[in-house]
Amino acid sequence: MARNASPTDDGTDVLPRIARKAASHVLVWYDVNRRVLPWRAASGEKPDPYHVWLSEIMLQQTTVATVGPYFADFVRRWPTVSDLAAAELDDVLHAWQGLGYYARARNLHKCAGIVASQMGGRFPEDEKALKGLPGIGDYTSAAIAAIAFGKGATPVDGNVERVMARLFAVKEPLPGSKPRLRSLAAGLTPAKRAGDYAQALMDLGATVCRPRNPSCDLCPLEGLCRARREGTAARLPARTPRKPQPKRYGVAFWMTNDDGAVFIRRREEKGLLGGMMEFPSTPWRAEEWMVDEAASYAPTPDPGKSGWRILPGSVRHVFTHFDLELQVVAGVCAKGAKRMDGAVWCPVSGLGDHAFPTVMKKIAALAKSLEVD
Repeated sequence: MARNASPTDDGTDVLPRIARKAASHVLVWYDVNRRVLPWRAASGEKPDPYHVWLSEIMLQQTTVATVGPYFADFVRRWPTVSDLAAAELDDVLHAWQGLGYYARARNLHKCAGIVASQMGGRFPEDEKALKGLPGIGDYTSAAIAAIAFGKGATPVDGNVERVMARLFAVKEPLPGSKPRLRSLAAGLTPAKRAGDYAQALMDLGATVCRPRNPSCDLCPLEGLCRARREGTAARLPARTPRKPQPKRYGVAFWMTNDDGAVFIRRREEKGLLGGMMEFPSTPWRAEEWMVDEAASYAPTPDPGKSGWRILPGSVRHVFTHFDLELQVVAGVCAKGAKRMDGAVWCPVSGLGDHAFPTVMKKIAALAKSLEVD
């Protein structure tokens, strides 16, 4: 394909000229190289809005490889949005285990309920209406509008940002360059086949215009790409250095009774890991805890004659905005546990029946590995 003159630093003066060619080149490439994904309609088939919505919510902060089995399980259990709306939240949270960011699962269930009860089981087609639903923001609304309904919307994820940064050689680092990259991407969106084009850019970024070692020789935009001409593709997009993650500490309580059952409770619906089951713990804070200080948060005032036993090792878990380290202490309940909303005694063999986030599974793994009872 012919190479064009270099764009200016701003890139906007050649946007119409690039737009006329870019969409055509990308769509031709996509027709041959499109990925086969469980939620993606085959060529010529009409997309299922439920599948598009479900996959886009699952794919937030998660990889395609990870999402595949979860998507298949969800559509097997709940084939339609009305089926999902009728499900128990606990069942949805349990099926979501391992995907993380559990607010997504709660919003997924809430959104399904609204679509099923107030919209006749049909998702709205325009971005503004979609953004009014729980868990759907700018990117997801654009993705659903474009992919499910063919609207001229422009979903911009990390893959699309990378393609735009290289195509126009945008030197400003992320996240500051996001508005400009979104504007450039919107200027290239074609009036026809907007859904295919959106998926094509995602595929292009995931398989060719990769973060490291981009395969520029295979790229349908090679002849238009300024970073390719400048030899800077592998260095773009630039990123502002991240600050070190803050660290938080806590003490978790593995409390059993005479029958060997473990005391567990449900977290509050709002906030981090909302609605999930947990082993009781102290608040998570920047300072380390002394066990005696932490005891006031224990689910029982009397853990038995041996008192609280500090288990060797600790549980470490990385959240989006902080790193967590938990000391685990164990005890056998000699008296009644404190009354706690959503608290139950659960046999160790039955822990898998409850919706535990990964950090709580790590606590159980530590305790079980030490044969704590």
